[in-house]
Amino acid sequence: MSNKSILIVDDQPEILNALERLLKDKYKIFRSDSGKNALEILKKNPIPVIISDQRMPEMTGVEFLEKSIKIRPDAIKLLITAYADINASISAVNKGNIFHYISKPWEDDELLLIVQRAFERYQLIEENQSLNKKLVEVNKQLENENIILKKNIQYQYDFSKIIGHSKKMLDVIKLVSKVIDTPTTVMLFGETGTGKEMLAHAIHYNSNRKEKLFVAQNCGAFTETLLESELFGHVKGAFTGASNNKKGVFEIADGGTVFLDEIADTSPAFQLKLLRVLQEGEIKPVGAEKSIKIDVRIIAATNKDLEEEANKGNFRKDMFYRLNVFPITLPPLRERTADIQDLVYFFIKIFSDRINKKIIGIEPEALKLLQKSEFPGNIRELENEIERAVTLADENSSITIDLLSPRFQTRIESDSNFSIDSGNLKEQVEELEKSLIKKALNKTSGNILKAAELLGLSRQGLHKKLNRYQIKL
Repeated sequence: MSNKSILIVDDQPEILNALERLLKDKYKIFRSDSGKNALEILKKNPIPVIISDQRMPEMTGVEFLEKSIKIRPDAIKLLITAYADINASISAVNKGNIFHYISKPWEDDELLLIVQRAFERYQLIEENQSLNKKLVEVNKQLENENIILKKNIQYQYDFSKIIGHSKKMLDVIKLVSKVIDTPTTVMLFGETGTGKEMLAHAIHYNSNRKEKLFVAQNCGAFTETLLESELFGHVKGAFTGASNNKKGVFEIADGGTVFLDEIADTSPAFQLKLLRVLQEGEIKPVGAEKSIKIDVRIIAATNKDLEEEANKGNFRKDMFYRLNVFPITLPPLRERTADIQDLVYFFIKIFSDRINKKIIGIEPEALKLLQKSEFPGNIRELENEIERAVTLADENSSITIDLLSPRFQTRIESDSNFSIDSGNLKEQVEELEKSLIKKALNKTSGNILKAAELLGLSRQGLHKKLNRYQIKL
């Protein structure tokens, strides 16, 4: 503690002198012979500890210390009092917020110890105030970050940010816009990787439930018993290991949205319990005697034909009809190839920003190859492919064919069997020649002699073709 100053107040010079002699080696001393002058000193100096005599003309010690609270509320106040004044002084302790009283005559060692403790108390008050200030700042920062996070999430899942202008995607968005602010259960169908969870997020964060929680649960990731506990919660002692009460997903997300992915992987017995949530709006935690009312919007998803599963007996028909109130099918990427270019550039920006690498774009041949792919993994597969290509690409370069995965390289060879409908023979031969030359150059890292050997050409012959097709190294 850097500020070790003391204000001593007494109308008797000999008392002031005695206190100053005792304390001056350790503390900076301010002195006053009256309460009135002492208040002026306090206004000009941030003094941590005040020592005042009780019996003074015009203003008693208690009266002075009471008034000093308005000026220096945190200062530690010590009162010197004669034995005959002790009872009166004790009754005034709370009035002046007095930390300790010192009786006359005092013992020097005892007074020094009291003063030391007064400074220690002041330091604790300072530290506490500093911690409280930091806590307020941290809470404010967390609040601001929470607001920013919410805004970012809402921005991320704004429908205007959904990539896709193909007719099938526009139809999906049109359907979603009709159901956003309703409590209607939504059933999302689509192959793995088509973006079902992303669409569920978008529905929630554009709805009137956006201020409440969105909780996603993969129903295929747990056994039936654990899934029941995860969704409905359990009470203490419900089963071995249930040492405490636990809230389930439905209770946690009350007022918000629950996304149930892979719903087709649940058992008929579990589906019966889930049916009660959909019909009655209540859950019963595992081991509990009473049900709990909840208000959640359910969005379910599957990559299976749920109606077919119901007809086979693998899924309860009553559950299917209850879930299938508002079905939305997300098209696979092979049926929305018009969106691939936008998705590719979107992912290039995402991953180049993430690893702080400038990527110019993608070469037309590489983009064309991606647009011809079947993409069994759909958007997720495309996303992973672009992340890999961005990682492999050099700074300030474009994504080229050689940066794509081997499965796409195989596609180059299969594409060499050009269709007769693709153009005249000369044009197709030139396209194939250009493709093979670029592949040879990529494989030899631009070495002309080695590339010419791979192609069965002379170095001069390869140079002529490079000039003809305007292929730059």
